[in-house]
Amino acid sequence: MFHSKRSKLVAGVVFDLIGMSSLLGFGILEFTDLAWAPIAGYLMTKLYPGKSGVAAGVVTTIEELLPGLDVIPSFTIMWCYTYLIKSGRGDNKKTIDVDHFS
Repeated sequence: MFHSKRSKLVAGVVFDLIGMSSLLGFGILEFTDLAWAPIAGYLMTKLYPGKSGVAAGVVTTIEELLPGLDVIPSFTIMWCYTYLIKSGRGDNKKTIDVDHFS
């Protein structure tokens, strides 16, 4: 679907804007979240496969269903987690050599 970092970021921002658009209706459009919540959760699992994508999909679905939480940019946060936080964890590992004496 989306393979590069840039395409996932752009798609995530667009999906976040779609999710936030219900706030423009001052409560009237909150009912659109009932339809958008499962779609957003599904899209999250497709953008970010694996355990973290499934967890983010569940959180996104719940976040979209709860009134007033549409301002949280779930897709953008997941992109930052995946490419800025999670990817930096493996770079700082240090290996310690241990000599074996017999």
